[in-house]
This record gives sequence, structure tokens and C-alpha cells, in this order.
Amino acid sequence: MTVPRGAVVALTALVLLNGCSLKKMAVKTVADSLAESSTNYTSDEDPELIRDALPFGLKTMEGLAETLPNHRPLLRSLASGFTSYAVGFLVPEIRPLEEVDLEQARALRVRARLMLLRAREYALRSLEVEYPGFRQALAADPKAAVERVKLADLPDLYWAAAAWGSAVSQGKDQMDLVAEVPIVEALIRRAMALDETWEQGSLHEFLIVFESRGEASGGSYERARQHFERAMALSKGRKVGPLVSLAENVSVYTQNRTEFDDLLSRALEFDVNSAPEFRLVNILGQRRARQLRAMADQLFTEDAK
Repeated sequence: MTVPRGAVVALTALVLLNGCSLKKMAVKTVADSLAESSTNYTSDEDPELIRDALPFGLKTMEGLAETLPNHRPLLRSLASGFTSYAVGFLVPEIRPLEEVDLEQARALRVRARLMLLRAREYALRSLEVEYPGFRQALAADPKAAVERVKLADLPDLYWAAAAWGSAVSQGKDQMDLVAEVPIVEALIRRAMALDETWEQGSLHEFLIVFESRGEASGGSYERARQHFERAMALSKGRKVGPLVSLAENVSVYTQNRTEFDDLLSRALEFDVNSAPEFRLVNILGQRRARQLRAMADQLFTEDAK
């Protein structure tokens, strides 16, 4: 993580100042700077650099959150940071690892799930600051609880849903976690009601995966495809994520090998430098596309090949 010069100055002040209130002011300055700078990762071209930098940045922000437990930009950055680290760097390693070391793969799955639940807690804490009693209300009646959430707090809804939903997918043997899917749905549906265009289709991209859980679980492959089309339209084709997500979560389960190959080809042919604001996530998306292409013969039956 590249810390702005202002944050470095504030951190120095934090060491030198003795007054409690002044220390807290310095901590808040650092927290503001770190929360703001955490959004600069998405344009980076070196995934390994970001992977190595993120843990230090996240632990630094966690330390600051102990002093500033109600600092919402900090809580939101922690929610997005832990979710992005788990989904972007840990989860893609699980399936390939299963081929060589099942025990390590299981351990990595548990680690990813726990990290995602950690992210969920930060998102819920941020919502709790603005809406006291939100967590308890969410457990009692998810649909009614989320109705209070306003547009300004949509990012918290998204990160709570993304972290929670991803944790469920990494813990399908955890029945108490699976039983919370209706809460995830309430969060993402409220976000959609507030602004379905948010972050150039990110909500629709999430729903590609969410709807792919199948009709028996309340999902719909048809709706997943509709969300794919909307995500591509809103991003103006500048994200490869929807392509890879549809291939992995719909094409595989419907055994449509032709569609699968076409989607991955489109993802891999995309010039990541043509959309610098999404460079990192597109590079990671292309990495996942190559993984899926390499596993294609294992993912499809003989009849589908």
C-alpha cells in the first residue's frame, strides 16, 4: 500500500504528541488517509505486489480501528479490503490445490471463509454506526431491517453481501451459515433498489453468482444471464469479471461448453490497459480465465465437449 505523504506526517505526529485528544486527532488523520488510499489498488498492474502489500495495510487499519471504532471510512475499507484479498487471492488457489494436497486446500478454504466473515463484521459495524440496532434487526427480519438503509450507505450493503455470500460459498457444509442466505439476499436486493447502476454494474456482477445457485435453492440461470447482460452494459464492456463469472457459474453448470469457451476467449482477448481503472481486477479475472480453460476437460462431460 502506498501511504500518502500526509499520512506519514500524521503518523510521525502520533508518535511525538502526548495529549490524548491530540493523539486521537492524529490517529484520525492517518485513518482518513489510509481509507482514502486503499482505493488506489484497482489500477495497479502487479497483482503480486498488491497481494504482498494488502496484509500489512489491513492490519495497520485494524489497529487504527481499535482506537476509532466508529470511523466508517476505515470500517468500509476493512470490509472491502478483506473481501477483495480473500476473493482475489485466496479462493482462486483452492481448486488447483485440491488436485495436489486436499488437506492444504481444506485449510485454505477455512482461512478464506474466516477472512470473509471478518470482512462481513466490518461492513455490519459500519451500518450499525449509522443505524443502531441494525444487526439485531437484520437477524429478526432482514427485509424490514434493510429498508432503513439510505443510498449513501449502499457500499456497506454491497460489501456485507459480497463477504457474506462468498463465505457461504466457501462453507456449504456449515448449515448455520447456509441458512443465512436470505439475509444476503435482503442486503443485495436493497442495494439494487437504491441504485442498480452502482459502480458500473458491480451489483449485477454479484447477482450472476448469487442467481447461479440454481432453482432448487431459489436461484435462476435465466436471471443470472440477465444480470450478466446488464453488468456488461453498465461497465461498457470494460470488465472481464462478468464474462468469467458467467462461464464459471452458469456455463459449467448448464454444461454449455461452446458458451464457456467463447466467454473465456473474450475475457483473455481484452486489453487490460484499455481500462486502467479496472486494471488489477481485470488481470486477476484473466488469471482465473486461464485456470478455468486449463480445467475445462474436468468441468465438462464427454457429451458436452
